Amino acid sequence: MEGLMMQQPLLVASLLMHAERHHGTQEIVSRRVEGDIHRYRYRDLAQRARRMANALAGLGIGKGERVGTLAWNGYRHMELYFAVSGSGSVLHTLNPRLHVDQLAYIIEHAQDRVVFFDLTFLPLIESVAPRVKSPKVFVAMTDRAHMPQVHGLSVELMCYEDLIDLHDDVFDWPLLDENSASSLCYTSGTTGNPKGVLYSHRSTVLHTYGAALPDSLNCSARDVILPVVPMFHVNAWGLPYIACMVGAKLVFPGPALDGRSLYELIEAEQVTLSAGVPTVWQGLLTHADATGGTFSSMRHTVIGGAPCPTAMTAAFQQRHRVDVLHAWGMTELSPVGTVCSFKTAQLSLPMTDQYAVQAKQGRALFGVDMKIVDANGAELPWDGNVAGDLLVRGHWVTRQYFGNDDTSPLRDGWFPTGDVAKIDPDGFMQITDRSKDVIKSGGEWISSTDIENIAYLHPDVTAAVCIAARHPKWDERPLLLIVKKPDSELTGVELLDFIDGRIAKWWKPDAVIFVESVPLGATGKVLKHQLREQFGNHYLSA
Repeated sequence: MEGLMMQQPLLVASLLMHAERHHGTQEIVSRRVEGDIHRYRYRDLAQRARRMANALAGLGIGKGERVGTLAWNGYRHMELYFAVSGSGSVLHTLNPRLHVDQLAYIIEHAQDRVVFFDLTFLPLIESVAPRVKSPKVFVAMTDRAHMPQVHGLSVELMCYEDLIDLHDDVFDWPLLDENSASSLCYTSGTTGNPKGVLYSHRSTVLHTYGAALPDSLNCSARDVILPVVPMFHVNAWGLPYIACMVGAKLVFPGPALDGRSLYELIEAEQVTLSAGVPTVWQGLLTHADATGGTFSSMRHTVIGGAPCPTAMTAAFQQRHRVDVLHAWGMTELSPVGTVCSFKTAQLSLPMTDQYAVQAKQGRALFGVDMKIVDANGAELPWDGNVAGDLLVRGHWVTRQYFGNDDTSPLRDGWFPTGDVAKIDPDGFMQITDRSKDVIKSGGEWISSTDIENIAYLHPDVTAAVCIAARHPKWDERPLLLIVKKPDSELTGVELLDFIDGRIAKWWKPDAVIFVESVPLGATGKVLKHQLREQFGNHYLSA
């Protein structure tokens, strides 16, 4: 016997319709590329999204066709999130931090029909346009007064606000198949060409439910959410959709992501929740420490994209009374897979033990399952000690990459993440390394992440990266690369003495190299492969 319940498809547009109907007066604040602050409400967002949906139809953009965006976090980008996906086309967020060759490859591979861009990225557009055939129209996301003077661009350049003004807001969001594509995001492509992950309306809405839960990102209508994580990278970890679902106030930072700009925006708008990668938060903490700033409204921050050092967690929680939610995910997971939210048992632990738990990437959201396996594919126990390859499956996990219809990355229905991890009996997962970054010394594994976390505990360390360097006797040994604070007189011997006794003796790096900076990829992750190329022969040449 079938259940007697209504059947309504899970569609991206339904999130906007809910926000307009039930949270229409809630505010959206954006720091614009033009330099000013823009304010409007969810009902304005919905009205302008319908206008833009009509504009897309006027440009001949059909269902399933890709629409590219090259934009910061702002209200116009938010409008495109719903105008494109809601009308049945596919929102393709482009990462401006990628090399121009990779951008051109992605635009061509996706066959984008039109590309919308913030004025900041005009030089990128001028470089990319001659290299691609697919987009015939580029739209500058600004008004007529700020339209740039462009010479030699072989494609049509249009004005975003002109498109809005030319169309009315009468538009009925179509009743789409919930399994149809809604948005497209490519992996950062640190090695090889980037791969496209094609999300569906169903997977996006389910991810929104899962990520908003109390033990996930814990969002509500009482929140003021600042997505520092970019909207061009896995949909800002779902926060724009979550805000619509729960009715939270949104604050968009635009291009200014330095510590001072973020701090001023957080305080001015009374932000309660923000999310970003560790490199951004280090800038915010440095600014707060230098100025004696405190956070009057922030209650928690979500840190992901790279392992969160314990020192950063302690700085937020001890000095600023801001709880840290350590999260993990990937483009292929839409992206949130786990969040380190305590169970009751962890609340009674001593503070040092709580920090040890918070160093883990956390527990799986409902909708995601995970396991660790050995080299033969046999499942390993959740004892918190044994590490293995991390596999996942779930409602918002990809099953194959866009344009690769003949191949699937899955292993017996599970997606191989490329991470090496261990899981404790309470279900807390901890990534010990990327499989390609694990150090194998004398036949035994060493976790570069554990070494980095300990180095970060030293007060003079601002960045720590541990890589595998080739060794004549042990095959590989850990080599520690350190960016120290300005004017610090820290020496390698002093740092190694600091590390001594905190990890197994044979894990201790044999050398420390001080560097001015470490290379970061398009999503803020450290590019370890570049550092291995530069320093991988250090022990052989010593």
